[in-house]
Amino acid sequence: MSKKKVAVVGYGGMGGWHVRNILASNVAELAGIWDISEQRRERAAEKELHVYTSLEDVLSDKSVDIITIATPNDHHMSIAIQAMEAGKNVICEKPVCMNSSELEKIIEASERTGKLFTVHQNRRWDCDYLMMKQVYASGELGEVFGVESRIQGSRGIPGDWRGHKEYGGGMILDWGVHLIDQMLRIVYDKKVEKLYCRCDHITNYEVDDGFKLDLYFEGDVTARIEVGTSHFVSMPRFYMTGTNGSAIINNWTENCRIVCCKNWDEKDVVPVVTAAGLTKTMAPRDEKTISESEIVRPTSDVHDFYRNVCKAVDGIEPQLVTHAQVMRVMKIMEAAFESDRLGQVIEIEDHLV
Repeated sequence: MSKKKVAVVGYGGMGGWHVRNILASNVAELAGIWDISEQRRERAAEKELHVYTSLEDVLSDKSVDIITIATPNDHHMSIAIQAMEAGKNVICEKPVCMNSSELEKIIEASERTGKLFTVHQNRRWDCDYLMMKQVYASGELGEVFGVESRIQGSRGIPGDWRGHKEYGGGMILDWGVHLIDQMLRIVYDKKVEKLYCRCDHITNYEVDDGFKLDLYFEGDVTARIEVGTSHFVSMPRFYMTGTNGSAIINNWTENCRIVCCKNWDEKDVVPVVTAAGLTKTMAPRDEKTISESEIVRPTSDVHDFYRNVCKAVDGIEPQLVTHAQVMRVMKIMEAAFESDRLGQVIEIEDHLV
């Protein structure tokens, strides 16, 4: 397989991330960048990167195999369709676009032109997610009935386009798109039946600067996804509990701790003193009734995403992030916005993909 030439459109934070990874890649090489900002084009030129003169210049470059789109969200659809119609394969930053109607047009263009289109769901390579996915699939906790996923910080929404609705800003589209995708792949064997979402507007009234989303899967499994930008003490990154134990990951640098029950029939529970009395119900367990273990953070290489895309372009293997998976996440985000608007639970028609 020969290296694929990639042009990056949009040279901001994630555009720069893509450039750095492509420059270090063993499957791709950088053709150049394009950005509407003169300042960013000058910065790229200072780093001796090839700078295209326009988007049309990128599209007309016959040597380009793949275009990676890293612009604000409201431009994704237009650039993606133009690129595929120009014969280019496309990687798009998340969220893929503004809504499912736009996504349908992108998918139609991919099918019509025969060009690959995929979304950069890079957080499928996060170690915390991979450990929690392993715990669920192992069955070690028994029948899992609750999963919690949280990202919390204290710096508000970044002071750029992410704070504006017209550009596709807000935390559901920024972080929610990742955490929903992860949750659907952790609870891989069940469909979502309904959901409930409440958005925060603590520092920004135009878009959500945080949210709490509850997904109700078939089989009585509930998942809480929470993003906050005004939290100065963070709750655990992941927490999972089942009929036989619990698992916790405090942050994305730690291992996964698992505690399972090995003796339910403890007879002599010693009460503990609480603030205003005694309790046996909440008395802690000891080593006689529980077992503890850890999953060590796995080795993970996010550039496997590009390796897969390049192989998929050559027909060597299927793309990892599929159209159906991207649409499933988009539909859930749209339902979350609707739930927040109505202030009620929303029933949805979900499909395993």
